[in-house]
Order: sequence, then structure tokens, then C-alpha cells
Amino acid sequence: MKRTVAVVTLGCSRNEVDSEELAGRLAADGWTLVDDVESAEVALVNTCGFIESAKKDSIDALLEANSLKGHGQTRAVVAVGCMAERYGNELAEALPDTDAILSFDDYQDISARLQSIVAGNSHTPHIPRDRRALLPIAPADRAETRKSAEFSRKRLGDAPWAPLKIASGCDRRCSFCAIPYFRGSFISRRPHEVLDEARWLVANGVTELFLVSENTTSYGKDLGDLQLMEKMLPEIAAIEGVERVRLSYLQPAEMRPTLIQAMIATPKTVPYFDLSFQHSSPTVLRRMRRFGDNEKFLHLINQIRVLSPEAGIRSNFIVGFPGETQEDFDELARFITEAKLDAVGIFGYSDEDNTEALKIDGKIDEEVIAQRVEILSSLADEMVSLRAQARIGETIRVLIEDAELQEGRAAHQGPEVDGSTTFIGTDFAAGQYVDAVVIDSMGADLVAKPL
Repeated sequence: MKRTVAVVTLGCSRNEVDSEELAGRLAADGWTLVDDVESAEVALVNTCGFIESAKKDSIDALLEANSLKGHGQTRAVVAVGCMAERYGNELAEALPDTDAILSFDDYQDISARLQSIVAGNSHTPHIPRDRRALLPIAPADRAETRKSAEFSRKRLGDAPWAPLKIASGCDRRCSFCAIPYFRGSFISRRPHEVLDEARWLVANGVTELFLVSENTTSYGKDLGDLQLMEKMLPEIAAIEGVERVRLSYLQPAEMRPTLIQAMIATPKTVPYFDLSFQHSSPTVLRRMRRFGDNEKFLHLINQIRVLSPEAGIRSNFIVGFPGETQEDFDELARFITEAKLDAVGIFGYSDEDNTEALKIDGKIDEEVIAQRVEILSSLADEMVSLRAQARIGETIRVLIEDAELQEGRAAHQGPEVDGSTTFIGTDFAAGQYVDAVVIDSMGADLVAKPL
């Protein structure tokens, strides 16, 4: 008898890929994927464990799924993903109604795990560990541990774009970030695996490929070639049916001229730079175990815009990091004013388990953090609006994503997190590319007229 399962995804695009890989394995083993949790025997919740607000959303999703048991189809609720991996048995104790908390190590045998759980067997939750210890410290020594898993993926939506994971884990030691602890050290997928999956995505209706990882600028370093991305981009773009290639999560300290040039010069690769600045005060950045300052970051932005004046640049910033002075905050405000970014995310600092920042002195009062977030968010919104206004008269190419709203994204607008572009009085189909001119803006969003 076919079992039914609904996959609920929280968090980033990397989690979306994980969910589709889990769905692929389940479908291959006879499970029926359903969209509605209430219609599924098993609710498989792919959690996010990045920051406090994301963890709360994940817990709420688990509680909501648990509330369905005993009232219809739902027989079991299972947690996977970053939060499940990060907290394991601790999460199981906190949410006793959840039938199982699974680790990344369970993914390969996900069908057998769910079958066992539905059959009423208990599952012993894992004890969290530092996953960096699972791989050699030296990136070059990781080749022998890299296993080419059998490809398995099933699309859970029909959007004309899709994330394509090129690597997992991270070798950086940012003091505020726990991702390396529960995701492990950085390991690149081999180019042929990436290219094969890109072809599969195109065959399944995708025209824009969104390359995702924890640190895209590190791609290839463990394969002995730090310029492997520059070599792979033309191969991806040459795949028949690919209209756009977009890179995500670029480390400013690791950006190199050859990568900038490749992103701008390679056909179909959009000049979109998702640069993780996090702050601009050198004092705060050193405490974060990061590198840079206003001058270096503005120089990088200038390098990009000299080569491509219309390039899109987005970033995130953490406000209220331990030890952040008023002068540090003012310096960050000055940077955001001068950088003229296309999209900005502002986050207030919060303590995270298994991070160095947890023990750093100089903690800032929560009220001060909230005040700084409000001030900087207001400034960022103003600067982003001005940047969008400056695009009026610019020629853009828009991928239609919502036919009902006649809404899509230009090359400088990343999926889900950036602004969008809307047409008025048109009738374009989802998945269609439209050449247009910008005629108006509203915040980060644009209004365009087809050429």
C-alpha cells in the first residue's frame, strides 16, 4: 500500500534542495507526495536552525503538524533539517509529541526510517556532535571521503527557477555562526554532478539555475582548483534551455577578479552579487572573525560597477554584535549610505549555541539592539528605494513568475528575498522572459513596460 507524505520546508534555498532530494528518495521507494499536510500520513518537516526567529518558525510548524494527529490522515510527524541535526535528543525531549527527530545521516535511508516510524517503532534521537570532525582538516585531503551518492530529486513546485546545490558545509569560523558545527566542513560537489543535475532541472521545466552553498566563493578549493567556478560557469550556461545562471552567498574576503569577470562576461550568467558583508567596522568584523572595512568593501563594489554599472548587489548585516560601539554603528550606517545596494537585510544580534560569540564580552542591551535595527532598517529602505529609482529608464529582462499578478524578476533581483518587477495591463505567462524598460519604482520593486 502506498504511503502518503507531505514535505514542509523552512529556511533557505539549500533546505529546498534537501527537501527535493528527500522527496526524490521517497517517491522512488513508492511514497506518494502530497501538498497538503492534512492529507498525508506523515508530515516531514525540514527545519531551519540558523537564528532564533527561524527556530521558532520551525517549532511552530512542528506543533501545528502535531495538532493534526488523531483528527484525520496524519499519523506521524518527523523533523529533519538543520534544527533537528543541531539539537537532536534535546529537541526530542522538548517536543515529545513529535514522532522522530532525524539526523542528516538518516537521509540516505529516509524511506525505511519513515516506514518504521509509521509502523509504530520508536526512534532513538541522535546526540548532536561537531560535524567538522567528520572530515580531514585539510581541504585537499577530503577527496577520498567524498562519496558520489545516487542522484535523487523530485521537484516540489513548478517555478521556472530552482536552486542547485554546488557544495555543502563551511570552513570559515565566523564567531556568530553555528552552521559549520552542524553542517560540517566545506566539501564541493564534482563538476559533472552539478552539470548532470543542471540538465535534469532544465528537463523538468527550469530555465534559471540558482547556484547555492554555504560559501560559493570557496567552490573547488577541496578539488585542487580555486578557479573551478570560473571554468564551470560557461559549461552550465551552454546547456540547452538554460536562460539564466545566478550565484548566491559570496564571501567578500574571498572575491577574486577572475570570478567577478567570469560572472559578468559569461553569457547567461547574471551580474548579481550576493555579498555577505555582515558589518563594515573593522573592529566589529575582527570580533566576528571576518575581514574588511568600509574602504575595502566600497572598493569591491566599485570594481563590480565599473565592469557592470547595472549589476545587482545585495547583502545582510548584523546589528548589535558584542562590543559594537556607537562609532561602529555610525560607520556601518555610512557604508550603507555610500554602497547603494539593491537589497539589504538587517538582523539584530542574538546569542547562538555552539558559537564563539556566546562567550564574547561587551553584550549590548536588547533595547539598544532593537533601536539600532529600526534606525538602520529605515536607512537601508531609503537607500534601496533610491537605487531602484535610479533604474527608471533602464532596459531589463524579466522572468515572469506569477501570471496572475504579472510579476517577475529582473537580472538584479534574486528569488524570494529581493524586490520584484510588475507589469500593468499585460498577459504574460509564467516562465516567459520579457524585455522591458523600467517606468516606475516602489521601494525595491519596479514597474516595467514591455519593449
